[in-house]
Amino acid sequence: MYQELYSRFLAARPGIQHFACHSHHYWPDVTREAMLEYWDDSAKKVDDKWGYLFSEKVPQAQRLIAKNLGVDDPERIVFAPSTHEFVCRLLSCFDPSEPLKVLTTDSEFYSFDRQINRFSENPKVQTTKIPVEPFETFHERFEAAIKEIQPQLVFFSHVFFNSGLVCDARRLSAAAAGLARMTVVDGYHGFMAVPTDLSTFDSKVFYLAGSYKYAQGGEGCCFLVVPSDCQERPLYTGWFAELADLDRYSGGVGYPRKGLRFAGSTMDLSPLYRLIAVLELFQSKGLSVERIHAHIQKQQGLFLKALAEIQHPLLNEKNLIVNDLSKHGHFLTFRLSSVEITESLQGRLHQKNIHTDSRRERLRFGFGLYHEGPYDLSALKGL
Repeated sequence: MYQELYSRFLAARPGIQHFACHSHHYWPDVTREAMLEYWDDSAKKVDDKWGYLFSEKVPQAQRLIAKNLGVDDPERIVFAPSTHEFVCRLLSCFDPSEPLKVLTTDSEFYSFDRQINRFSENPKVQTTKIPVEPFETFHERFEAAIKEIQPQLVFFSHVFFNSGLVCDARRLSAAAAGLARMTVVDGYHGFMAVPTDLSTFDSKVFYLAGSYKYAQGGEGCCFLVVPSDCQERPLYTGWFAELADLDRYSGGVGYPRKGLRFAGSTMDLSPLYRLIAVLELFQSKGLSVERIHAHIQKQQGLFLKALAEIQHPLLNEKNLIVNDLSKHGHFLTFRLSSVEITESLQGRLHQKNIHTDSRRERLRFGFGLYHEGPYDLSALKGL
């Protein structure tokens, strides 16, 4: 149904069953023309391109993202090459000489987890990680920890990267309201995958995401949605935050209103062109997040049906972390008995042109718009 949108990637990888869409999604064909457009604009405008980019392209991308997330003011959105840059900028809002209480989970992506572990080497930083499992009681346990610890920083994922489980981010952001100085939702595995309306979240929440996964624009274009009345002054700050006042720069450190107060410095904006091209394509095709999500859920159901017929000793319902697709992101996760067994199976699958990825003892199968079941999983027999 949608494979024609990805003809170049599909033609470059014939015979591959690509189940790593959640890791590196194939790009729609329109992204190639977007890259060429960026080159042409750079050639025509050279130094003048920055004015054009920030007056035309950045607002265009902000509007498209805002429409998909229910953001009232597109200028609340700011861009950077990675979410890690934003994590560091957010952490830099806290005075390192003062005690800092952080509440998070045991299932955050390596980028945040490594950074907060390093911060926690400072005796003034107290980090509490709430286990996501058992998921049936996760929300109650996380809410109880918010009340007990009263952290300054609350950080959690909308969709957990190591399982695909979807939490009630609206509920948790409301629980943190009034108690935490800063609540951050990592939406990387949710943006353009799980229908999300930020207008229903607590108004103080920060939301992180990017184009590398389900937005299908590739790496290098991440964004932060900043609360409308934010007064934070990140210590880690760049010259993009002074764009409006460069001609009057006096050496002081002022911060603009809205999203730009979290801006960094010079970055390659070709990924922004790719993201715009994809989001405009989806808009022209009537591909809302709800419609995309419904397609993926259908593909996951067809995959599980085909898998049940194989009766694989490892890839089966017993090892599937969650069976309720209504509480699931765009990848299925099988928990095996060891890292070694997981890596071995992943390698054997790769030899059969079935591409997956793993996180420790968890093997992940992702699904994209270019998937169209029913699936032929006969290659799994004997593996």
